[in-house]
Amino acid sequence: MARLPHIQDAFQRFMLAGDTSIAAHVVGSERVPVETRLAIYGDGYRLRLIEALQNTYPVLAGLLGETDFNVLAGQYVAGHASTFFSIRFYGEQLAEFLAADAEYGRAPVLAELARWEWAMAAVFDAADAEPIGVGALAAIAPEEWSELSFEWIPAAQVVELEWNVPALWKSVTEEGERPEPALAERQAQWLLWRRDLQIYFRQLAGDEAVAIAAMRGGSSFGELCDLLCQHLDEERASLRAATLLRGWVESGLIAQVNLPP
Repeated sequence: MARLPHIQDAFQRFMLAGDTSIAAHVVGSERVPVETRLAIYGDGYRLRLIEALQNTYPVLAGLLGETDFNVLAGQYVAGHASTFFSIRFYGEQLAEFLAADAEYGRAPVLAELARWEWAMAAVFDAADAEPIGVGALAAIAPEEWSELSFEWIPAAQVVELEWNVPALWKSVTEEGERPEPALAERQAQWLLWRRDLQIYFRQLAGDEAVAIAAMRGGSSFGELCDLLCQHLDEERASLRAATLLRGWVESGLIAQVNLPP
């Protein structure tokens, strides 16, 4: 008699790879043969993964339509097993799949939309963090400013886009007039974040995108000013850095100020 762990391993191989050796451990009947019993589980697993993709990528599903999205999801499921304890994280590689596929790659806006929706889901599910208020900045002594560093809330993402994905996403979610997919005038960085249960997003100016990358990477406020000095004189760079920081704080993006030792 096979031991339970061996049966479980065989069943998992059937679910993930179509290995039918598990059939030897399944009892069928004239009405419901072994093949039918196994298909119930196999099809159910596949449909559950497709449903998870639809929940994570609702706008992509809406743009493609039910039939075409099910074809896409079926192709993705066939090549990507679920490797997480939570099904919420299934579908992380869909954007890469779309970009690499010969057919879907002819419409690169699809891969960008998938990256956008994955970032949206990550922002919504990120851990909560209490943002600081502007008053926390007022309490900092002037001589400490240059060495200050800041921790951002977990619910913040930056996505680089070439297409008008945010406009497409907004038109579908708000059931408005849908624009045609179009390349933007230039590649742009978009900031997404959550405050309470509301997701916000906006396009970043070039210097702000660079500044955010530096600050999230651990740069100090003084280093931020030096970075901006590459394009501005010292006085205007300091003013720009202070303006950016205040905007981030007012938007609820900063969770902690790290004071110098």
